[in-house]
Amino acid sequence: MTDSTACLPEEVAQQWGIGVVQMQIKVGQQVDIESRMPKQRLIDALRAGEQVTTAPPDPAAFFWAYQEAAANGADAVLSVHVSARQSRTVQAAQEAAKQAAIPVQVADSGTTGMSLGYAVLAAARVAGAGGTMKRVVDTLRKRLSGSTELIYVDTLEYLRRGGRIGGAAALLGGAFSVKPLLVMDQGQITPLSRAIGTDRALRKLVDTAVQRADGRPVDVAVEHFGAPARAQALLQALVPRLGETHEATVTDVSSSIGVHVGPGALGVALSPSDL
Repeated sequence: MTDSTACLPEEVAQQWGIGVVQMQIKVGQQVDIESRMPKQRLIDALRAGEQVTTAPPDPAAFFWAYQEAAANGADAVLSVHVSARQSRTVQAAQEAAKQAAIPVQVADSGTTGMSLGYAVLAAARVAGAGGTMKRVVDTLRKRLSGSTELIYVDTLEYLRRGGRIGGAAALLGGAFSVKPLLVMDQGQITPLSRAIGTDRALRKLVDTAVQRADGRPVDVAVEHFGAPARAQALLQALVPRLGETHEATVTDVSSSIGVHVGPGALGVALSPSDL
């Protein structure tokens, strides 16, 4: 089990029996789970300066997800979620786990995006092959410990509005041409570097991803919020320099992440595929 910040495509989650509990999004007075909130509606609202906020799933949503897993034959659940330093999702899952009909182990991933998604997917594959809970958890932890989540944003304004800027606040107040690069570090979004102009920033993003991969076999995903062409170009520039890639994909970022990073944002998730 995971939450929608993992950015897993619906068909992949279904194929591997991964339950995905949806984050909540509020636009003005309209509140709904993110899968029912059109991304373009969110992008338009953000650009227009409308109030857009996110919230974790209710504990009841987790409770019924765990009950459904039990009804479908699961004898235990590993429930892995977005960093507790970014959201109260882990706490909601822990509250629901106390009432579940089967044992539920809740894990704080310390990250988000496809660095979370790839780790959950690797764990689900081990479970699908008949692995014990210990082996599933070990796989999850190894993937998470070796993962990297890099972020490019056109502006830090949306992170500032949502209160999720962490140490990156030091980058505020720069010229519009200064584009920040960020990284998930110990569960928080923190500054990595910055560059003058988008092109230079994206080249630096590629260079940094290559350095972080360090020649290891990796799964790589480029995530985007309303920037599919730019994301595809970024993946094409990145893959030839990474060496061995097992899975390489472009995916929409979760809307609950997109609300905070803003339109045009890109992410690069690296997950070690040799573990």
